Amino acid sequence: MSADMTQIMGEFIGTAILILLGGGVCAACNLNKSKAQNAGWIVIAFGWAMAVTIAVFISGFMGPAHLNPAVTIAMAMNGNISWGLVIPFIIAQVLGAIVGAILVWLAYLPHWDETEDQGAILGTFATGPAIRNLPANMITEAIGTFVLVLALLAFGNNDLQFGNNVFAVGAVILAVGLSLGGPTGYAINPARDLGPRIAHAFLPIKNKGDSDWGYALVPIIGPIIGAIIAVLVFKMF
Repeated sequence: MSADMTQIMGEFIGTAILILLGGGVCAACNLNKSKAQNAGWIVIAFGWAMAVTIAVFISGFMGPAHLNPAVTIAMAMNGNISWGLVIPFIIAQVLGAIVGAILVWLAYLPHWDETEDQGAILGTFATGPAIRNLPANMITEAIGTFVLVLALLAFGNNDLQFGNNVFAVGAVILAVGLSLGGPTGYAINPARDLGPRIAHAFLPIKNKGDSDWGYALVPIIGPIIGAIIAVLVFKMF
């Protein structure tokens, strides 16, 4: 396998693991008769932070482990990867996210029929706003991703060993989730929202309702804007 294909596979596998564990904690907290039902926001925030950490450890030996189209675009802007890898990485990330969401569905297979709340089901797959105001929601997503990408760029300039670097990334995800996740559920990653939303649309889930495609552009465009601004700010210094 070529070096580029190994990196692309790393993005696919890593993003699948990210969504399996991250979507898994949402399923655990949202779905009826789950032992973790109603465990709350802190559990979800910690679950996503650990999901990112584990996914980066698993895929990091294959490539840069971006697992996020906004991060991939930012790293290309900063010169860390070639622009020729951007589209293949993004495709791999979205496909990996779809696979990860399907694995969550399989892991919680009996619980979907027991859950009638359409919002809880969709919330297991995709993000949604606490108050629906698309411009404000997009600003929130941009700010959260700005923090994430600026931190990633800064970590690259620090003398951190690989393991410490990965745990630092998990800490950023936890901080963003606890501090900035309330308004929109902090997608801060277009693939994290789009892939599972696609899976939600085609999976045979009883009572699933609408996939809310009217909101879907917010967790795609907002993170990309935030990532671009982070690179521009980083390059000022």
